[in-house]
Amino acid sequence: MTPEDLARTHAAAFTRSRSWAAVEFSDLLNNRFIHAVGNTQSFALFQVIGDEAELLTIATHPDVQRQGLARNCMHEWHTKAKDLGATRAVLDVAADNLPAIALYEHSGYRACGVRKGYYLRENNQKIDAIVMESELD
Repeated sequence: MTPEDLARTHAAAFTRSRSWAAVEFSDLLNNRFIHAVGNTQSFALFQVIGDEAELLTIATHPDVQRQGLARNCMHEWHTKAKDLGATRAVLDVAADNLPAIALYEHSGYRACGVRKGYYLRENNQKIDAIVMESELD
C-alpha cells in the first residue's frame, strides 16, 4: 500500500470530514511507531507506544463496505499491536458515526470519555468525539 493508495481510499470513505493527503500518510508511515494493516480497499493505521495502541484511522472504500473488511482490519491491527507489546487499545470516533461505533463495540470497545467539538464537519458544525478503550487479551 502506497501513501497515494491510502489517501485515495481515505478520501472515498471520509466524505463528511477532511480526509488525509498522501503526504500525511507518507509522514506517518515514516514514524517507527506507526503501522498499517489491510489493503488498498480497507486498511487501519495505528501506533504502538509502550503497552498502549491507538487506532489513528480506519477506512474502507464505499464500493466494498458491509463485507466484513473493516472487522478483519480491526482483528488484524489488534493482533499486530499485541505482537508489538500492547495490552490496551484506544481510539476516538465521531459521535454521529454510528456504523463505526457499532464496529468498535463489536470489537470489544467501550466509551471512556468525550472530546467536545473535536471533529469539524462542513458548515463548521462541530461534532464530539467519543473516546473508546479495549483491553487486548
